[in-house]
Amino acid sequence: MKTILTTTLLVCSALLAAFYLGRLARQRETPGEIQLSTASVEAPAVDPYPEPRSNTATRTEFQDRSEVPDREPAKSPALPPLVNQAVLALTSPQTSFAVKLVAWQQLKDAGKLDQAISQLEQSANAQPNLPEFPATLGQAYLQKAGSIKDVREQGILGMKADQSFDAALALDPSSWEARFWKATAMSYWPEQLGKGTEVVEHCLELVRLQESQPTQPQFAQTYLLLGEQYQRMGHTDYARQTWQRGLTFFPENPQLQGRLNGNQAPPQTAANH
Repeated sequence: MKTILTTTLLVCSALLAAFYLGRLARQRETPGEIQLSTASVEAPAVDPYPEPRSNTATRTEFQDRSEVPDREPAKSPALPPLVNQAVLALTSPQTSFAVKLVAWQQLKDAGKLDQAISQLEQSANAQPNLPEFPATLGQAYLQKAGSIKDVREQGILGMKADQSFDAALALDPSSWEARFWKATAMSYWPEQLGKGTEVVEHCLELVRLQESQPTQPQFAQTYLLLGEQYQRMGHTDYARQTWQRGLTFFPENPQLQGRLNGNQAPPQTAANH
């Protein structure tokens, strides 16, 4: 019974996380559409509003993955150029977040997710010490889960995604994408499972990580996600502080502005699309 429940929950988190990733790819992301909970939960034993670090700091406390030799995924002559090029872009530290979202959409539109997953699995096995491959593989599993209807297969993909993110974080705790997508998927778990505090902890680690680096556009998503999680947990003040903090780094971000102005869109689920 426990296995069935766990599988069902992973299906839900995988589908909803894939749905969220898809919305980002279409550049109309609205994290505030997540269903909010009115239940009261104890405040997490972490600083909800740590002092910001300079966003112009150099990345000295984290390893520069771009300097690791032989990090390219294995190219297969049997695969279409689109797959090889997309996987190379998706696993490259130099590729922007926005370009990666476009690459995912192209793979989905071309029906090449299975081939991309196969190539990523081979690359992860061939170079087990590089976190880029399991981090990207986890996203690929979420993308695949959102494109099929077989519930059992969705559950398997959801578990694989979570394991892949854990593998990437074990190799590199500073992997922004692995931690962000793990937190995003976990944020959709039912409230009674008590994952809210863990989501907050992942998001706060992301805040500490990204505020020690030059600002990048995708970093705004962390403040949106963290604020939404605080609000679901009943910590409205923490939520507003988080969104306000995000605006110090992203003053023109319309989603952050909307949260502070109370302009929240009606809750949506994957079933609405």
